[in-house]
Amino acid sequence: MNKIKNIIVLIALSTAFYSCSDNNNRAINPFLSVDHQALAMSDNDTLVNFLKNHYYDATLDSVKPLVSGQATLFDNIIIMDAKRNDINYKLYVYKISEGDPTDPNNPSKPDKGYPSVSDSIFAKYSGQAINSTTELSATFDSNTRGSWFTYNTLAVRGWSFGFKNFKGGYLKKEPNGDVFNGPITYLNGGKGILFIPSGLSYTSIDSRNYTSTLVNRNLLFYIELLDFVKDTDHDNDGKPSHEEDANNDGDLTNDLSDPDNPTIADYLNPLIK
Repeated sequence: MNKIKNIIVLIALSTAFYSCSDNNNRAINPFLSVDHQALAMSDNDTLVNFLKNHYYDATLDSVKPLVSGQATLFDNIIIMDAKRNDINYKLYVYKISEGDPTDPNNPSKPDKGYPSVSDSIFAKYSGQAINSTTELSATFDSNTRGSWFTYNTLAVRGWSFGFKNFKGGYLKKEPNGDVFNGPITYLNGGKGILFIPSGLSYTSIDSRNYTSTLVNRNLLFYIELLDFVKDTDHDNDGKPSHEEDANNDGDLTNDLSDPDNPTIADYLNPLIK
């Protein structure tokens, strides 16, 4: 009898827990059943409306609600198609400056160009959640000195697509060519704003993000690309990781061609070239 009572109590608690859910707490309860295909469409509508009702204030270096005489973000946006978990998304990139890696003290140094989807990047960033078509959250994370990020540890998958639009800068040096006597400083890095749908952000599909309050939320990131490792080879097999994207969809995690290790993606498997 006690066992039956316990089961009834458990069912009641579960029902109460799920009945309290709405569109807002999808961000804090990743165990809800989420239709990610429908969510992708809803997110895109939200992002487009947000972009059409805001502009970039160059003086404040910030996104602001649209005022008369200003061009909307959407008027100057780069639209990128991306795929994750077999769902198509649109990611939006506002380019403030492309970046120029030309070192005036070494003008003959080759230009590495743009990073691939899987290249390791060194970047500054500041992130906010897009709460609605008119509202942004407070900054939830930032790094003003720069950090290295690799494809296999990147939580926000949208970064790997968005950063492809920028070039890195160059390392500031003393006139004699020595490394600058002070904090490591990069100049002329590519700078912009990424508007990322929830499916390319902290998604509930990814178990690493189950405790994040940002799960299934659209995000905005102010970014600056300082440097990157061209042709990053994550598994040191002599083949750049971006060449191990067999289906060429930009998602290296779904390229599994080793029958002996069906859970290891090619770009992390040194036995597959």
